[in-house]
Amino acid sequence: MIFLRYTLERILHALPVILGVTVFVFFAIQLVPGDPIRIMMHGRISDEEVAAIYTRLGMDRPLLIQYVHFVAKAAIGDLGISIVQNAPVTALVAEKIWPSMWLLINSTVLSVLLALPLALLSAFYRNRWADHVIRVGSMIGFAMPPFWIGLLVMLFFGLWLGWFPISGFGEGLVGHAHHMFLPSLTIALFLAPILVQSLRSSMLDILATDYVEVARAKGLSEWRILIKHVLRNALIPAITVLAVNISWLVSGAVIVEYVFSLPGLGSLLVRSVGFRDYPVIQGLSLIFAVIVVVVNLLADLSYMLVDRRVLKG
Repeated sequence: MIFLRYTLERILHALPVILGVTVFVFFAIQLVPGDPIRIMMHGRISDEEVAAIYTRLGMDRPLLIQYVHFVAKAAIGDLGISIVQNAPVTALVAEKIWPSMWLLINSTVLSVLLALPLALLSAFYRNRWADHVIRVGSMIGFAMPPFWIGLLVMLFFGLWLGWFPISGFGEGLVGHAHHMFLPSLTIALFLAPILVQSLRSSMLDILATDYVEVARAKGLSEWRILIKHVLRNALIPAITVLAVNISWLVSGAVIVEYVFSLPGLGSLLVRSVGFRDYPVIQGLSLIFAVIVVVVNLLADLSYMLVDRRVLKG
């Protein structure tokens, strides 16, 4: 019951945020200067054709009515009709969403698999050469922009060694995993250093607490103390850092998708911006924002799984 109540509370807290996102997404598009239809058509369109398009899209009604209509349709999964492709935005998103989800999930899992052992090694060998190497490597990885990391891994693993393809999404489960490794590694190499620094800092703070000294006095090995007593308590701040950066990656992955020519939401967004396809831009902005809210909601729920004391807060 406590778990269910905690989950419902977090969901209820997220709903006003999502509603606020719909307000921002809808009215931000309205603030773009100029007539979107004329801009999209480069002025080569008559007033009658503009009026017909506005009527078809419902853009001739008052803004408040348009907003209510937009929210009501979005609530049932209807994000409007693409002006350029004359197709439902939901269908366009459904066609492109899987490469983006593969990229987001794979890169998150890979970054955690890279960060956990490195953070443990850095904390165990603190202020020794292994710690210094890991910290310097983390700083270098954090300083490099994702598109530059992508070009390096593409050049080394894709062109020089020929182990992985450098573009496309592939066919079938194995093909997807093979094609998505380099894009996922690109994001993981950018995200993992942040997690390493956060985990290392948290673990060192916990290692200085009294209960760790008691564990040492009982004769427990340093590795057992790190894994059994320290790591779990250090995970909550690391989960927060991970959630914040995953939220950033939702939009930052657009660059990585472009570098590796992935047919995901990023490529759809870039093309829609180029063609001034405002319904698609509006729908994608809403989807990206909702993904960010969901990621932060999952982070809140994971706090409870890591430390049950959160339920008593």
